[in-house]
Amino acid sequence: MEVVGKSVIRKEAFDKVTGRARYTHDYQTSGMLSAKMVISPYGHAKIVSIDTSKARQVPGVRAIIAGKRYPLTGEAIRDRPPIAVDKVRYHGEPVALVVADTPGQAKTAADLIHVQYEPLPVVNSPTQAFRRDAPLVHERLGEYKKEEDSHPVPGTNIATHIKIRKGNMEKGWSESEVVVEASFSFAPSDHAAMETRCSTAEILPDGQIIIMTSSQAPFMAKRLIADYFGEDMGKIIVHTPFVGGAYGGKASVQLEVLAYIASKEVGGKPVKLLNTREEDILTSPCHIGLDATVKLGADRNGKLKAAEIQYLWDGGAYSDKAIDVTRSGAVDCTGPYKLENVWCDSYCMYTNHPYAAPFRGFSHSELSFAIERTMDILAGKLNMDPLELRHINAIQPGDTTPTRVLLNRSNIGDLRKCIEKLRELFNWNEGPVKEINERYVRVKGISCSWKTSTIDPDAPSGVILTFNRDGSINLMSGVIEIGTGTKTVLAQILAERLKMDVDKIHVRMEVDTQTTPEHWKTVASRGTYMGGRAVLEAAEDVIRQLTEIAACVLRAPIQDLEVGGSRVYLRDDPAIGLHFKDIGYGYQYPNGNAIGGQIIGKGNIVLRHLSHLDPETGAGKPGPEWTPAAYGVEIEFDRRDYTYRLVKACTVVDIGKVMNEKAALGQVMGAMSMGLAFAGRETFYFDELGRVLNPQLRTYRPLRYGENPEFLVGFVETPALDSAYGARGVGEHGLMGMPGALGNALSLAAGVSFHHLPLIPELVWKAKEAARNASI
Repeated sequence: MEVVGKSVIRKEAFDKVTGRARYTHDYQTSGMLSAKMVISPYGHAKIVSIDTSKARQVPGVRAIIAGKRYPLTGEAIRDRPPIAVDKVRYHGEPVALVVADTPGQAKTAADLIHVQYEPLPVVNSPTQAFRRDAPLVHERLGEYKKEEDSHPVPGTNIATHIKIRKGNMEKGWSESEVVVEASFSFAPSDHAAMETRCSTAEILPDGQIIIMTSSQAPFMAKRLIADYFGEDMGKIIVHTPFVGGAYGGKASVQLEVLAYIASKEVGGKPVKLLNTREEDILTSPCHIGLDATVKLGADRNGKLKAAEIQYLWDGGAYSDKAIDVTRSGAVDCTGPYKLENVWCDSYCMYTNHPYAAPFRGFSHSELSFAIERTMDILAGKLNMDPLELRHINAIQPGDTTPTRVLLNRSNIGDLRKCIEKLRELFNWNEGPVKEINERYVRVKGISCSWKTSTIDPDAPSGVILTFNRDGSINLMSGVIEIGTGTKTVLAQILAERLKMDVDKIHVRMEVDTQTTPEHWKTVASRGTYMGGRAVLEAAEDVIRQLTEIAACVLRAPIQDLEVGGSRVYLRDDPAIGLHFKDIGYGYQYPNGNAIGGQIIGKGNIVLRHLSHLDPETGAGKPGPEWTPAAYGVEIEFDRRDYTYRLVKACTVVDIGKVMNEKAALGQVMGAMSMGLAFAGRETFYFDELGRVLNPQLRTYRPLRYGENPEFLVGFVETPALDSAYGARGVGEHGLMGMPGALGNALSLAAGVSFHHLPLIPELVWKAKEAARNASI
């Protein structure tokens, strides 16, 4: 291939490295007002009164919105008031919104609003929420509007319950000679994207609603605002420029609704709502937490026979996207292993925590920690090499998934090849433990993962191509450029198919929902998979139009023509042909007659044969293909003070086809860094009132520069036949196995089994002390 697979410089690179790139907050229109939220200081409390009298006296204040009932919002279940009334359900929930001429005036007024609360009992974990006597977060759960595939249980804190019932559990346990069971947990955390969330809204006199937002889902924002508020969908135009990182956190629709409400309250004037870092951590959707119990059975040779799993997801105060995450966790509940007998209950639980959005991996880094730690416990009980245990049980073509999808050489990558490449790249055969001296030891841990994308069965992706008079092409796609470089890959796919210079393809980076073809959401590693297919279809449309015009001019059958080098030419005599610039706008004969016109190509895709899950068994096809990966983490452990240093991290992904080598490496390494930070330090700390105690980056600590290990990345290529050039998703996969691999390495190094994240030295010390006291 000439273009696909090469390390093409990203289309937006120059703008980003020179600072010319513009993000939502960089756009300011004349007369734009500023909005500021007042947020709850409690996790669960009754709103007794709101006094806005002093705030209304602040110069420049245009509106104060408090205590007003708006339609309930939320994707799967309409359970969230945009601004809290009656009571608050999480620390950070908006209770009032101030609109003023300047940000300073809005902040001054917001600080003067006095809200009197009456604290209510707090639900501080999904396990607590699951208890029969737990306080109810939503007393009227049965009255909410919901989607058909959401299954709330009124009178409880269960927002949805997804069941997987495969095989015969009695048979599975009877064949199991070795059984292990373990429980795992971790609290919600933050996405910590560099750009905090920001939205603006303006309502024009003719009723047009213009929104600009830092979002992964502008088309969903358009759809939901129309649905929530009864607006004409055709009059809602959502713009999304560059997005400064998202990782799933900007897939939810929140600030867009508040900006719309604010603009409506001030007569349609333009209003901007920008999160501070603390607000971004507290009030906007977070990374989901989990309490899990995993029970695995195997024979003496290590062959898995049965799995019984319970996932209690910490959906937070409102269900929103947490229901989708809960479903995704059920779909791939076992990890990438052949299991004929599976019983899984995946619950989305309401708690008094910030509500959850997807996080890079969409439940898979979370469930993989539980599964992969249990696999290592099983390997220890079997006295077996943990990598060999995974190799023996690796899922393959001919096997079925937990939802009973039959796998083949196209829809499942080659996990065994990933494991073998990991063995070589990570030098596993030298042994997992290497003594440095009496104080330090180096230890390796490994894990595996897989992922399909549980997206809407009718999720679309479209592409439009237009020609310029110089023969270059404009590519328009609804994929959001969130830092993944996907739009550059789409240009490479087009350049490959048309056999032309990728520099002659101009990609529109900004998306607006009025003129850009829809791409469902930029989530789930589906940008290249879906957008690439749409590009190829649009390319075929362009080729058809080019060759039809050229056939007339060259007086040759269409089947004798070839496209390449920005030309259409005779296959057997390439010297005879026409440049794109001569036919991209039609062709004009010497006498002035013209044929054709500007060539506009279109392509679109809706994934085929996807289905909803059976509510009783979980049977169904939730996604098109599965991408497997194998991982390793090496640490240097200090036996004296229980600290550790990250030495190496390794990921091998079956990527299907490497589309842009450097971009793929960057994606995987960045994801690995996120996975190690999630596993090793990132978490929310809650007090007894449900308050987040560390909502600043000085107390909420992602990995800093210089703390990263050496990254080793390998790729396996097993093409997905229904994808553009065989490519599978890779944006999330470097992250998913890092927590499990780190947990396995640290458990071996410290000599105690770790079941809670993050893996901080304090946790190691407490576990060592508990083990020491138990032995006395």
